[in-house]
Amino acid sequence: MTSGSRPRDHGDPGDAPTIPPPLREPVNPARPSAAEEARTIAASTNSATLATLTADGDPWASFVTYGLLGGAPVLCVSNLAEHGRNLAADPRASLAIVAPATESDPLANARITVAGHVERPTGDEHTAAREAHLAAVDAAKYYIDYTDFTLWVLRVARVRWVGGYGRMESTSGADYGAAQPDPVSRHAAGALAHLNADHADALAAMARELGGYPDTTTASCTGVDRYGLDLRVLTERGMAYTRIGFASPLDSADELRSATVELTRRARGQ
Repeated sequence: MTSGSRPRDHGDPGDAPTIPPPLREPVNPARPSAAEEARTIAASTNSATLATLTADGDPWASFVTYGLLGGAPVLCVSNLAEHGRNLAADPRASLAIVAPATESDPLANARITVAGHVERPTGDEHTAAREAHLAAVDAAKYYIDYTDFTLWVLRVARVRWVGGYGRMESTSGADYGAAQPDPVSRHAAGALAHLNADHADALAAMARELGGYPDTTTASCTGVDRYGLDLRVLTERGMAYTRIGFASPLDSADELRSATVELTRRARGQ
C-alpha cells in the first residue's frame, strides 16, 4: 500500500452494490429504540441458543426454550444436561434469539443477544416464573415439576440488537427491562400484505413525499410497528430503504388502518 492510500471499507473488492442516499431528509423517521426492538424480538418466539461456560471455561451452546417474566427470560433446564450443570457451577450466560424470518437471507433478519447471569427464583417470583414459562412452552407441563429440572431467570445486564445489515445497536439491561414489546408488529402481517397488494401507489407516494426519495418509481412495505412503516424503494439510482413515521405512536394494531390512511393523505397533499 502506498503512502496516503486508504483501504476500502470491509475490504470491498469494488463491485459491491451501493444504496442511493435520500435526496432530502425524511419528514418523520421515528422508529423503536434498540431496547424496544429487543423486547419485541424476545416476545416474538420461545426458543433460543443458550451459551454457558463449562468447568474448563469453554463456551457451550445449547438449544433451549424460554418464557418471559417481564423481559427476563425464564429457562427450565434439566440438571442432567451439560448446560444445566454449567449454569449450576457458573451463572454467567447469554441467549441468542432470532425473530421469525421475514427475509430469505438469514443475516438480513432481526436478532438479539441478551447477556447476564442466571438465578433460581424463590417464593412468589418462582410461582410467577413457572407460570411465565408454561404460558410460552406448553410442553413444559410434562416436566417442569420434575425434581431434576430447575427454573432459572436470566438477569439481563446488556443487550445487542441487530436489525439486519447495517442496523445494530447495544443497550443496557435496565433500558431493556423498562421497554415494552411493540403492540402492532406482532399482529400486522395481514395489514402489511394488504398494503403491498392493494396500495402500492400509496406507498410510492409516501416514499416520494415523506421518505426523502422523490425519484421513487415503486415501493413496498417490509415492516410495520407502532411508530411507522419500513419501505423498500426502487429508484433510477438503485434500491434503497426509508422510514415513514406515523403522526403519533399507536397503542394497538386496531389503529393501523387509520394511521396509514392519514399518511396517504399527507403524501398526496390532501
